[in-house]
Amino acid sequence: MRRTIAILILIAAGFVGGYGYGRWYRKPQAAKSARKILYYVDAMHPWYKSDKPGIAPDCGMKLVPVYEGEQTGAAAARSLPAGAVQMTPEKQQLIGVEYGAAEYRDAAQTIRASARVTLDETRIAKVQPKLEGWIGRVFVDFTGKYVNKGQPLLTFYSPEALATQQEYLLALKAQQAMHDNPMHEMTASTENLLTAARRRLELWDISDAQIETIRKSGEPLKDLTLYSPISGFVTERNAFPQQHITPDTMLYTVADLATVWVIADVFEYEAANVRVGQSASMTLTYLPGKSFHGRVSYILPQVDPTTRTLKVRIQLNNPGYALKPDMYGEVELHGSARRMMTVPQTAVMNSGERQAVFIDRGNGYFEPRPVTIGQQMDGRTEILSGLAAGERIVTSGNFLIDSESRMQAAAGGAQGAGHDQSHH
Repeated sequence: MRRTIAILILIAAGFVGGYGYGRWYRKPQAAKSARKILYYVDAMHPWYKSDKPGIAPDCGMKLVPVYEGEQTGAAAARSLPAGAVQMTPEKQQLIGVEYGAAEYRDAAQTIRASARVTLDETRIAKVQPKLEGWIGRVFVDFTGKYVNKGQPLLTFYSPEALATQQEYLLALKAQQAMHDNPMHEMTASTENLLTAARRRLELWDISDAQIETIRKSGEPLKDLTLYSPISGFVTERNAFPQQHITPDTMLYTVADLATVWVIADVFEYEAANVRVGQSASMTLTYLPGKSFHGRVSYILPQVDPTTRTLKVRIQLNNPGYALKPDMYGEVELHGSARRMMTVPQTAVMNSGERQAVFIDRGNGYFEPRPVTIGQQMDGRTEILSGLAAGERIVTSGNFLIDSESRMQAAAGGAQGAGHDQSHH
C-alpha cells in the first residue's frame, strides 16, 4: 500500500513540473509569428527598399526583412553620420579592407627633402684686371684646374702701368739725390711723389714682390703678373695669349669648395618646423652609406610659386671635395622628439582641401571622419584633431569605401530631390 502511494506522488510531481516548465520557459511561437514586416532592404546598400522580398537589382543579393520595432538596415544607417556606409564581410575581403588604430607615439621631427649642391657664394673670387692691356703668357689654361692662393695666373703688358713704373723710378732717384739736401721742403715733395707712384702700383694689384724687383733693378717690368686671390678650383676661364683686356674683362672665377651650400626644397606645410641652426645631414646615391653633416644657415624668405616649396640653405664641410656643385641628394632636417597622435599614412584620404579617415563603427558600418593632419614621418601622419586614441580605423581599401560613400550620398540626394518635386 505504501509503495503504491509513493508511485502516485512521483507521477503527480512529474506532471506538475512538466506543465510548469512548459508554461514558463516555452518560446512564444504565436508571438513571433505575429511580428510585422515593414519592408525589405539590400544588406549591402541599406538605402534600397522594397515592399516585396526578392533580389537586389544592383548587386544580386537577397533582400532581408526589416521588422517593426527593429533598427536594422536603413533604420540603423539613419542613426549614423552622413556618408556612413555598410559592407558585408565578403565585400570587405574582396576589396582588401585592413584596420589599424590611432595611437600616441614619441616621434622626432625629421623632415626629408630633395636638395642640390651649390657653391658657397662667400668663397668665390672673380679675377679682373684693373688696367687696359694685352695678355702675354697664360699659366692657368683650363677650367677645373686647382690653384693655390698667390699662384701666378697670367702676365700682361699695360702702357699705363709702364708709365707709372717709370714715374716711380724717377721719384726714387730724386729721393736719393735729395737725401743730403738741406732744403727740407723739396725733400718732402719728393717723398710725396714716390709714395703716390708706389700707391698707384699697389692699387693696380701689382704685388709687393714685383715693386721690390722694380726698385732693386732700377728698370720697369714690361710684363706684370696677376696672381690668384684664393685657393680653389677655376670654374670659369676667359684668358688667352695676346688677348686685349680692359677692367671689364672677367678673366677667371675661382671657387673654394672646402665648404659648400646645399639648397633643400622643403614643402610649404613643413616650413614651420625649420629653423636656422637646425642640424641636418645629406646622403647621395653615388656615395651609398656615407652622409655629410651640417646646419641650416639661412631660410630664403620666399616660397617657390610653382613647387610650393621653401628654399632652405645648409652649409656643409666638404672633405676630399666629394660634394660637387649641381649634385642631387636627399637631406634630413633633425628636430627634437615630441609626443603626437599618429595613424598610418594610408589611412588618410587627402583631397587637398579636405582630409578624412574612415572609422570602423562595427557590424560592417564605416564612418568618414574629418581630421586635421600635421607632419608626416616614417610612414605615419600626425593627427592634430578629429580622432581619439585607440579608435579603430581603415588603413587599406578606404578608397573604394570612399567611392561607395560618395555613391550613397549622391543616390540619397537624388531621392531627396525627387521627393521634394513630388510635393509641388
